[in-house]
Amino acid sequence: MNGLSDLQLIDATVAGDTRAYDALVQRYQDRLVHSLEHALSSREEALDVAQQAFILGWRKLSTYRREAQFYSWLYRIARNVATSRIRRQTIKSGSLDQLRDDAGFEPLDTRAQSAPEHQILQAEEIQRLQAALKEIPEEFRQPLILKELDGMSYEEIAHIMDVPIGTVRSRIFRARQELLERLKRLSGNSTD
Repeated sequence: MNGLSDLQLIDATVAGDTRAYDALVQRYQDRLVHSLEHALSSREEALDVAQQAFILGWRKLSTYRREAQFYSWLYRIARNVATSRIRRQTIKSGSLDQLRDDAGFEPLDTRAQSAPEHQILQAEEIQRLQAALKEIPEEFRQPLILKELDGMSYEEIAHIMDVPIGTVRSRIFRARQELLERLKRLSGNSTD
């Protein structure tokens, strides 16, 4: 089944072949979990959300409108599940910062670098980048993360965010500008 296209697997699933949907899960599970890790607090959370998204995707597969790639459609479902989960947890705990790293980054593994000075400098750079990203409004930060970290195309991002491609391009451009300004300010190199 792995040699079949997404559309062939979708058609087979809708016709009742559960092995076809298993093949779709195998094809996209790692990519989806990796993408979700950027927005959620842990790999376990990302795995839970991905599992819920695959279940919802299977239930709603007959509503899939072949206008976008299957992964984009599935990612949008996962994003909605993650957003609902974060809202519920925020209401319970009262703090969004405890539940998710708004910067969308995982800390880098610095163990490969043996020099302690390098580790400290790298950690400081990561903290500055995360702090700068946290200051950027969500409407600009999200498409930047989808483009730069998840490697999505402008078309995929437009579908996921339900906005025109031109809007995605301008938001990413604005996010890059704001990120650069904030990084300059945080590093003390402001030209103001």
